[in-house]
Amino acid sequence: MFRQNYQSALLQSVVEEFSSLPGVGKKSALRFALHLLKQPKENVERFGNSLIKMRSEIKYCVECNMISDSDKCAVCSDPSRDKTQICVVENIRDVLSIENTELYNGVYHVLGGIISPMDGVGPSDLSVEPLLRKAEAGGIREVILALSTTMEGETTAFYLFRKLSQFNLKITAIARGVGFGDELEYADEVTLGRSIQNRQPFSPV
Repeated sequence: MFRQNYQSALLQSVVEEFSSLPGVGKKSALRFALHLLKQPKENVERFGNSLIKMRSEIKYCVECNMISDSDKCAVCSDPSRDKTQICVVENIRDVLSIENTELYNGVYHVLGGIISPMDGVGPSDLSVEPLLRKAEAGGIREVILALSTTMEGETTAFYLFRKLSQFNLKITAIARGVGFGDELEYADEVTLGRSIQNRQPFSPV
């Protein structure tokens, strides 16, 4: 197998760190590293400091589990958002995708994953209990299950449906504009927006 000789242990270390990121191969990682090497020192320091600052200072919203710079995220802090409508998503990327459609005015609840026995992820590993406490407290008229249409996503949606059915609220799911097996982050904004607008009452199969 071909082994790249970087001529520098320092360069190799940076390449290995970049290549550990999702979707970044060794060639792309080398290109990133060499690009930074040509930049003014202050630019590289600013780049590095921004990563350190993000990782050490970013918070998670106490209401919905979304990333935030303060205790409450921008959505939960917005008085114009409909707090009686909660859109349940798998992760932060899904919130960003839905927000980009500009067609949803409720709030969110980020589970932090989906049920996946193969990966050892069960309901207790997700932010399910906080969602149930919100439902039990009242004041919620609709919960939208906006989970991926993968097998794991469907399993999670069914589990939440069973748990939420005891409460007096409407449970819906995004329409099938997002194809089977697709994840929300890969759906285009028009398709995702229509899927939310055309949501249907959740019907366990």
